[in-house]
Amino acid sequence: MTMQQTGNNIIAGRKPRTTIRVGNRSLAFAIADDSLESLVAFEPYIVKSGVSKAANLRQAFKSSNILLAPNHRALVSVDAKMLLVPTDEYVADNKDELYHHCFSAVEGVTVMDRMLPTLNAVALFGVNSDLKLVVDDHYEDVRFQPLMLPILEYLHKKSLGSMKKRLYCYFHDGKLEVVSFDKTRIRFYNHFEAPYSRDAAYYMLYVWKQLGLEALDDELFLCGDMPDKTWLVEAMKNYLKKVFVINITADFNRSPITKIQGMPIDMMMLYL
Repeated sequence: MTMQQTGNNIIAGRKPRTTIRVGNRSLAFAIADDSLESLVAFEPYIVKSGVSKAANLRQAFKSSNILLAPNHRALVSVDAKMLLVPTDEYVADNKDELYHHCFSAVEGVTVMDRMLPTLNAVALFGVNSDLKLVVDDHYEDVRFQPLMLPILEYLHKKSLGSMKKRLYCYFHDGKLEVVSFDKTRIRFYNHFEAPYSRDAAYYMLYVWKQLGLEALDDELFLCGDMPDKTWLVEAMKNYLKKVFVINITADFNRSPITKIQGMPIDMMMLYL
């Protein structure tokens, strides 16, 4: 019987794609492995400060057990500035001009696009060109995607079951990603540098007010690696009545993948 793993489009009989997560200041690797209780082999990599991501990744190929294993297929999940464009307004030939117009300070990247059919949008994101060369040198079949893609799809599914207006906040790599949906469309999306809880609280309340959400009726959902989590949750409850912390383990029926220590939620979503 043929089995398929939807996260990476893995078909039995073919070696699973190696997943490479390129964070703001981190690298991590994973691959599906049904011989493990967790079903996924996960390996974080300690990056050297002051050294480029490309150089760190090149070095990782010499020492990481997952990267050393022979494989010609990879999925690279990149923490990059992302621009969301409505599908009916997107012109592929203009993607470089549009991206650099919005993110003028971003240099040395290859601009890529990723269709988001369920959200009627196209995601534009930049992949460091040197890092892309390192990956292309090691794999014949490579797919690149923005780190937030699986999170957007997961949160969108959660939003479909509610009549309430919701604001979702995902924390990772010292950043805060904020998104709100309107049925099959993204109503709002933005990201902020927020390594500290006080900054995060300010940004969330700023967006809440900007969207005209109601403090008593509308809902705030938090997930990810929150700075000073206890303080942050209580602080938001001082201003908003309905504040919830998403429990990934409960959402996915206590899947063993959700219990892998240190694995970011966006990486888990590739296998769940």
